[in-house]
Amino acid sequence: MGEALLAGILDTGHDPAGVLITEARQERAEELRERYGVANVSAAEAASRADTLLLAIKPQDMVAALNEIAAALPPGRLVVSVAAGITTAVLEKHLPPETAVVRAMPNTPALVGQGMTAVAAGAHASAEHLARAEALLGSVGRVLRVPEKHMDAVTALSGSGPAYFYLVAEAMIEAGVLLGLPRATAETLVAQTAVGSAAMLRDSGEHPALLREAVTSPGGTTAAALRELERHGLRSALADAVEAAQRRSAELSEG
Repeated sequence: MGEALLAGILDTGHDPAGVLITEARQERAEELRERYGVANVSAAEAASRADTLLLAIKPQDMVAALNEIAAALPPGRLVVSVAAGITTAVLEKHLPPETAVVRAMPNTPALVGQGMTAVAAGAHASAEHLARAEALLGSVGRVLRVPEKHMDAVTALSGSGPAYFYLVAEAMIEAGVLLGLPRATAETLVAQTAVGSAAMLRDSGEHPALLREAVTSPGGTTAAALRELERHGLRSALADAVEAAQRRSAELSEG
């Protein structure tokens, strides 16, 4: 995710000379320097020099990283975290008083510039801070502001959401192979069907139920397929899955 954000930021026209990264593994740091032209510095140096700090760190490593940068962080800096389960309260607790923080939850389609990111402001983040975070994260997709109380639901719906779609796609591809299609053909059919359906859902402004009805002729093949999906409880299974993900996100936040 960190590299996806880095690539997106540079693609929007940021000068690589003005972007700093912190990468402990020297081999990886050199790879990023050669690919993007960015300098690798210590966390403390990045904190002292950068106007905006983007923390793409594993949740279990976050507190240590915050403690490392806190002493070097001048007033007026913006800190944006994309670590799952790390609340703005945790960020603020380990940073200097009144530091502006923004919590973000992107998803993996950011890797292809089609991410969905939700952002929530901390206690000291202004509208200008949120706008800066949105501009940064908007380089890899769409950004939506939400109250922080909704971040666990966001994590369950869009953060984990790509995995749900991939599971459905996998099942459809396997069904196509079972029906005799070559695997490559089934993969192409399913992938493009997913892309087209997603574009219609996003761009048409229609409720998904209306889009579904437009595909479903009375007594036809789609109606027969949908009857089986309903019989097997697809709706309730998805609802239960999203609720389980939300509960787990809340557990991680509390931890």
